Amino acid sequence: MTRTNLGRRFAAIAGGLAVAAALPAQQAFAAASINKGDTAWVVTATCLVVLMTIPGLALFYGGLVRSKNVLSVLMQVLVAFCLISILWCLFGYSLAFTNGNGFIGGFSKLFMSGVTTSTMAATFSKESYLPEYAYVIFQMTFAAITPALIIGAFAERMKFSAVLLFLTLWFVFAYLPMAHMVWWWAGPDAYTLSADNIDTVKAAVGDQAAADFLAKLAAATDDAGKAAVLGDYATAVNAANGWLFNKGAIDFAGGTVVHINAGIAGLVCAIVLGKRVGLGKEAMAPHNLVTTLIGTGLLLFGWFGFNAGSNLEANGLTALVVFNSVLGAAGATLAWSLGEYLTRGHASLLGGASGMVAGLVAITPACGWVGPVPAILIGAIAGFVCLFAVTKLKSKFGYDDALDVFGVHGVGGIVGALLTGIFVNPALQGIGVTDYLAVDTSSKTAAYAFGTQMTAQLYSVVTAIVLSGVVSYIALMICKYTIGIRVDEQAEREGLDLSSHGERAFS
Repeated sequence: MTRTNLGRRFAAIAGGLAVAAALPAQQAFAAASINKGDTAWVVTATCLVVLMTIPGLALFYGGLVRSKNVLSVLMQVLVAFCLISILWCLFGYSLAFTNGNGFIGGFSKLFMSGVTTSTMAATFSKESYLPEYAYVIFQMTFAAITPALIIGAFAERMKFSAVLLFLTLWFVFAYLPMAHMVWWWAGPDAYTLSADNIDTVKAAVGDQAAADFLAKLAAATDDAGKAAVLGDYATAVNAANGWLFNKGAIDFAGGTVVHINAGIAGLVCAIVLGKRVGLGKEAMAPHNLVTTLIGTGLLLFGWFGFNAGSNLEANGLTALVVFNSVLGAAGATLAWSLGEYLTRGHASLLGGASGMVAGLVAITPACGWVGPVPAILIGAIAGFVCLFAVTKLKSKFGYDDALDVFGVHGVGGIVGALLTGIFVNPALQGIGVTDYLAVDTSSKTAAYAFGTQMTAQLYSVVTAIVLSGVVSYIALMICKYTIGIRVDEQAEREGLDLSSHGERAFS
C-alpha cells in the first residue's frame, strides 16, 4: 500500500496500467538494503493504526449507541482486533501476500514460516527494503480494523458469538482475497531482468524460467529483440500478480479493500438482521457525543498512519499524503455541515464528526495519487454524497444500518475510488505513470487514459461489492443456522452490556 516519490505513481508494465498498494516480501539482491528511516516510519505508522482502532474506532462507535449498549460495542471492537491479529499471524498474511494466483495467495508463509528478523519486504523504490516483520505488522493492523468497521452496522442487536464467527468467515473469504487481488505484485526489482538480481528474478518466475529469459536477453541482437524479451518476461511476472492489480486498479490505502468491502458487509448485515426493537418508536439518539468526538480525533490522528504509512517510505510523498488526508477530511466536514444547514437549518456535531470520517474514507484510495486541491474536492463531494446516503437513502429503503457503516464507509469508499481515477490525471494536479521495466524509473512515464483508468476503477468497485455482499450473506446464514445471529427481544431491550457481558458502563 504505497508509492515511492513524486515522480513514481503508476506501474505501467508491458504497456498496461498495473498499480498496487502493497508490496510482497522478497529476498533482495546484493545491492538492496534495509532503510532504517523507512523502517522507523512504518513501525510508527503501525502504532498509529492500532490507536486508530483501540481506542479510536471503539470510542467513536461507543458514543453513538445508547448507554445500555456502549460496553458491547467496545468489547466487540476490542476482541475483533485481537482475533483478526492472531488469524493474520497464523494464515492471513500468507494468503494475502504470497504467490498463489490472481485471486488468493498460497501457504508458503503459514504460521510465519520463513519470516525472520533477517528477511526483507520490498518498498516501491528499487533496491530499498523493509524488515519483513515491519511489513507484516503494518498489514496486520489493516486486516484487524477492517472487520471491526462492520460492527457499527449491526450494533445493539447481534449475538457476541455470532459477531466472532461472522467476522472470522468474512475475514477469510472477503478481506484476504480483496487484499491479494488489489495489492499483491512482484515488486519493483522483479521487473529488472538481470543476472545482478538473479534471486529476485527467480522468485518472480522460477529458476528455470529465469535462466531461459536471461539466455534470450543475452542472445538478442537489437533493441527490438530485447524489448520483446522484456515484454515476455513482464507477462510472466504479471501472471502471479493480483487480478485487480493487473487490471490497473489503484487503491493507495484501502478504498476498496477496506471501506467498500466493510461497507457492503455492513449493509448486508443490517438487512439480514432486521431493525432494532423500537426503531422509529423509541429514542435512539447517541448517548455521548463528547466520546464520539474524542474517537473522531483519534481516528484522524491514526489515519495518518493508515494513509501515509501506506507509502512504506519516509519521503516527500509521505508528506503529501498527510496533507491530502487533512484536506480531504476538512472538505467533507465543511460540506456535510453545510448540507445539514441547508436541509435542516443547523449544523450538528454528529454531522461534523460523520463528515470528517466520510472525508477520510474518500481520500484513502486517492491520497497518494492526487494533488491538494483535488483532495479538497474529493472530500467535499464525499461529504455531500454521504450525507444524502445517511439521511435519505437509508430512510427510503428502510434498512437499519445503526451507525451508518454503509452510508459512510461503503458510499464514501465508492466515491473515493471513482474520483481517484479522475483526479489522478496529471492535467488535474494528479501524478504521472512510471514504467518499472525501465532501469531509470523516474524518466519514463506513460500517458493518462481516462477510459482505461475508470474501467479499472469500476472493476475494483464492482468486485468489492459482489465479493463482500455474497460472502457476508453466506457467512450470516452459517451463523443463523448454527449458533443464531440475533439476541432475543428481552435481551435487546435490557441492553447488550448486561445481557451479553454482565456489566454496565454507568452505575
